[in-house]
Amino acid sequence: MIRIAILRAGELEPFPPVESALPEPNGLLAAGGDLSSERLMRAYRHGIFPWFSDDAPILWWSPDPRMVFATDRIHISTRLRRWLRRCRWTIHADRAFAEVVRACAAPRDYSAGTWITPGMFEAYCDLHALGHAHSIEVYDDADRLVGGIYGVAMGRMFFGESMFSAATNGSKVALLALCKGLHAWGFPLLDAQVASEHLYTMGAFEIPRAEFVAYLEANCPLSSTIGSWRQGWPSFSPVNLA
Repeated sequence: MIRIAILRAGELEPFPPVESALPEPNGLLAAGGDLSSERLMRAYRHGIFPWFSDDAPILWWSPDPRMVFATDRIHISTRLRRWLRRCRWTIHADRAFAEVVRACAAPRDYSAGTWITPGMFEAYCDLHALGHAHSIEVYDDADRLVGGIYGVAMGRMFFGESMFSAATNGSKVALLALCKGLHAWGFPLLDAQVASEHLYTMGAFEIPRAEFVAYLEANCPLSSTIGSWRQGWPSFSPVNLA
């Protein structure tokens, strides 16, 4: 019988080696534990992330292969590029982190459920307060939040967690803005976790888990933070993304 590791809440025992993750479902590594900030940062440092539904135990994953973006090579279609040149939206960083996470947790047209449970919401807000989790927000010309993305920064890696659109192209603008800013700061990769057709169309690609983990070991010290994203984020508009 194939078994996964069971973690205990309140204790910071090491995660099992990611090579021991199940091939099916792809990447399932462990269950249990808690969502403390220290455990989450240790997980990301080793290429592991939590993903579970509200009625399930905490599940920890490290899929092979891993989907990533090269921050300088995101794909922009001709149609989107034309639209960006006419767009008058504004882009900010860490102006409304909790609002972005709530919007990402809202039911989608294709699914009534969400994996962003109340516990996950609180955990990532805690990471944000510690300077590890960040958001990019997109506002229309009436200052309404129409798109966003959030995730965790460590060393020279941003681990994307979720994004949303409340208007056409809202999440695309947020993703483009995140990649442009990360590239300006010397982040070569953006973690997108698992493959999807939508991510492929934006230029994401898969790399072996071993290659991903080796990159983290070389570029993601646990103690790293990047100051204030709200004050330091590069200033640009959708027009600059085209």
